[in-house]
Amino acid sequence: MWIYEKKIQYPIRVDSCNPTLAAMILEQFGGADGELSAGIRYLTQRWSMPTDQAKGILTDIGTEELAHWEMIGTIVWKLIKDAPIEKIKGTPFEAHYANHGKSPFPHDAAGVPWTATFIQSKDDPIADIHDNMAAEQKARATYEHLINLSDDPGVIDSLRFLREREVVHYQRFGETLRIVEEYKDSKRYY
Repeated sequence: MWIYEKKIQYPIRVDSCNPTLAAMILEQFGGADGELSAGIRYLTQRWSMPTDQAKGILTDIGTEELAHWEMIGTIVWKLIKDAPIEKIKGTPFEAHYANHGKSPFPHDAAGVPWTATFIQSKDDPIADIHDNMAAEQKARATYEHLINLSDDPGVIDSLRFLREREVVHYQRFGETLRIVEEYKDSKRYY
């Protein structure tokens, strides 16, 4: 059972109407290294973790990634909700609008729809954790690119928060790797 606190994890402030930036930020909404992929990946991998502590860490990070997915959707929505059609025409968001209107839809910045092939779960805790550490670094790099593309101070603030969480998740997965390796190296007595 979950207790849902009806507030977003970090306040989202958007100071502009910018369909082009919204199209780029969709990368983190439905891209291979985005928040949806990460959340589902970690929540799927948790079952094959050999310790309750490792399972707990994947559950915690997986659910936080879904909260980040909500944040990204909110940023995209705020960037385009008041955009007149004239401001959408001729932008990278135009193709999205043709298919989905202004509603955020999980695809990457190039319009490739989200697919379960973006997630990995190998039933090998060491391989999965290394994959997760790489995924966190790729997400961090994507946030840095998005920060460089943005000229909206509110959006930049939110993206910096999300980038920092990727760093923290990377560190937590490093701790998890140590926990799992110690468990695998220990002698178990029955």
